[in-house]
Amino acid sequence: MAAVKTRSEVALNRTAIVAVLVVTIIFLAPIYWIASTAFKPRHLATTIPPTVMFEPEIGPFVKLFLRRSQLREQPTQEEYEAAPWWERLVFDGGEKVVRDGRGEVQLSGYPDRFANSLIVAVVSTVLAVGMGTLTAYGFSRFKVAGEQDWLFFILSTRMLPPVVVAIPMFLMYRVFGLNDTHIGLIILYTAFNLSFSVWLMKGFIDEIPKEYEEAALVDGYTRMQAFFKVVLPEAVTGIAATAVFCFIIAWNEYAFALIMTNRKAQTAPPFIPSQVGSGLPDWTVIAAGTFLFLLPVAIFTFLLRNHLLRGMSFGAIRK
Repeated sequence: MAAVKTRSEVALNRTAIVAVLVVTIIFLAPIYWIASTAFKPRHLATTIPPTVMFEPEIGPFVKLFLRRSQLREQPTQEEYEAAPWWERLVFDGGEKVVRDGRGEVQLSGYPDRFANSLIVAVVSTVLAVGMGTLTAYGFSRFKVAGEQDWLFFILSTRMLPPVVVAIPMFLMYRVFGLNDTHIGLIILYTAFNLSFSVWLMKGFIDEIPKEYEEAALVDGYTRMQAFFKVVLPEAVTGIAATAVFCFIIAWNEYAFALIMTNRKAQTAPPFIPSQVGSGLPDWTVIAAGTFLFLLPVAIFTFLLRNHLLRGMSFGAIRK
């Protein structure tokens, strides 16, 4: 028979629910503010008090992908009506689309920077998680001389703020020709995520009973076959959780992307604030770029949500 909750327990549960809702609203408020600003007309982005109810528009997203300049003369009625709908949105904001000598529309650098972010974050995450898993497996399953010292040394690479070594890394990259290259950022992000990956994956692999592998070895599997066919399927939860954190770190990194890149390999974080528009900063375009930049992380985390939830209780499973 189910126990009846006392009044104090009911009140405590309701208080906890209210507290969770309040904290959730506080954390989601900046997300809502970014999303709402991305769909606002420019003149409503900085109103005091803030405008909450408005008619949304996609003008900021159109301007985000186009190169534009300040409109010095208003277009004639014929030019305005003959322009495509997306160009009229730029006209309405007091700007005009920049075209080359052949009349071709010039795109902004956002698509290239967004693609650079995807390439660098995905490749560095795969490398960090892959090498981190192999290293963690070695520390977890084999006796390594000075294991604790090695683990502390690996962890110590995360103790130094990355920006402290930015200048030495810049000078070294300039010598080797790695400045403003994808491979340069990939190596950098992989190195900084590797220690985090090793420590996180070691905790997950330690929870996998060694008896599974011993049984596979008795059945004739090699150590490598036992690793891929026994350990990896059991460690999928840890790999997913580690991949999410490594991807977020690489995706959001700003300091190195600003210092180590210029145009060719520049990622989206240092590019988005540069979309100042004409005159005062165009916060709607900056918000539109930020909103699109948040989507890949949100989608990636949503797809792996089941593994993340299982990862929270993974260590509670006993042999």
